[in-house]
Amino acid sequence: MKLKIEELKFNADGLIPTVVQDFETKDVLMLAYMNEESIANTLESGYATYWSRSRNELWKKGLTSGNLQLVESITPDCDSDSLSLIVRQTGEGACHTGTWTCFDGAKTADIQTQKSTIQQLSQTIENRKSHPQEGSYTTYLFNEGVDKILKKVGEESAEVIIASKNEDTSELVYEISDLVYHTLVLMAEKGISTEQIKEALKGRMEGKY
Repeated sequence: MKLKIEELKFNADGLIPTVVQDFETKDVLMLAYMNEESIANTLESGYATYWSRSRNELWKKGLTSGNLQLVESITPDCDSDSLSLIVRQTGEGACHTGTWTCFDGAKTADIQTQKSTIQQLSQTIENRKSHPQEGSYTTYLFNEGVDKILKKVGEESAEVIIASKNEDTSELVYEISDLVYHTLVLMAEKGISTEQIKEALKGRMEGKY
């Protein structure tokens, strides 16, 4: 993300208003404020960090709730006195009330259904990586490391092949689901998003396929 902080126009309190929009749904999620420190923190970590005016401190979105915002882009407006953040919202949503967006809580259920099951599962896996939970199998895999994850991907691939030999496809569906899950864990471990896979598949569709 290329952004020249020194060119931004902060208000008298050293803050700049920031409009936050979801990358996938295009919904405006919230309005927040940033200062030089929170912008620098966001650029370094890749996760949205704001300035809390009520608490007078830095505020990493989702640090306690797990509803993190992975930042895709930060763009100033034409006057450089406000910012647009495009993020990948994870978890329940952006609003502290538990809704998807601060501007229309009634849309929460609809937004969740717009996302594919794989997208939602991928976000849950990312949350487990960022916020480990005791007793979580996904957390266990991340703690064990890439070799354990690769072993599981290999085992599930073999299970898919074996299940393919049976006439009843129910077992095959189950094994493919396991393979997809463990592949998503591997993607999270290696920092690969579902969007990157989509783009790669689009490229194949434009080719000989």
